[in-house]
Amino acid sequence: MSTTEESDLGTGIDFVQEQESAEFKDLRKTHRSFVFPMAVFFLLWYFAYVLLADYAHEFMSIKVWGNFNMGLLLGLLQFVSTFGITAAYVSYSNKKIDPKATAIRTRLEAQEGE
Repeated sequence: MSTTEESDLGTGIDFVQEQESAEFKDLRKTHRSFVFPMAVFFLLWYFAYVLLADYAHEFMSIKVWGNFNMGLLLGLLQFVSTFGITAAYVSYSNKKIDPKATAIRTRLEAQEGE
């Protein structure tokens, strides 16, 4: 961001410089260390379900309990895993990401007040 754009925003904060700071890079690394592996895991799990549904009809039609079959079980587990991933992210964020983000925000707000 140029100096002109900074003054148009009414702040003295150099956001490009902040983005290149070690503290911000650490925050981004912490965030990505959870999000990327979890996204890969979920996409693999999702595509495995889709491929099983398309190509493994006999497996997906195995009765688990009454009329409840593997297809229904794995489909419901998609929802369970989505909620589980969300809960895991919230916990991870509260413990690892939010404290770092709060420290950066506090420092920037102090700079802005100067």
